[in-house]
Amino acid sequence: MLGEQIGEETGKVQVRRVISVDGGTKVEVTVQSTGKLLGIETRGNVTYIAGVRPDGSLYGEAQGLITGKGGEQATFKGAGAGKLLEGGAVSYRGALYYHSDSPNFRRLNAIAVVYEYSADAEGNTKSKAWEWR
Repeated sequence: MLGEQIGEETGKVQVRRVISVDGGTKVEVTVQSTGKLLGIETRGNVTYIAGVRPDGSLYGEAQGLITGKGGEQATFKGAGAGKLLEGGAVSYRGALYYHSDSPNFRRLNAIAVVYEYSADAEGNTKSKAWEWR
């Protein structure tokens, strides 16, 4: 069951790099963001690799680092499925799995986090995250 919203952030794509065109296009994307996670102001860095499937849908895998205003940190890995939109924008839905030794983020260790992510054609990103109970 979808639980409470636990995070929201906005960001900017910093790098887009084509890493393969053999057997389907794969692109590496790095995003820097700011937002809130569990009520804590954060800065985030994420890199994901996305591939275009034969039917035109997208599949991506990500890893990232979230740093809280007080220096607390959490890392995550995740995956999502999505689609290309007009002008090169993208939209994804997926799940993230966090790890943290910081007391403020430790509860993330035992939950799945589902998310919505979008990036417009200019590389401006938005995401929201919910606890999946």
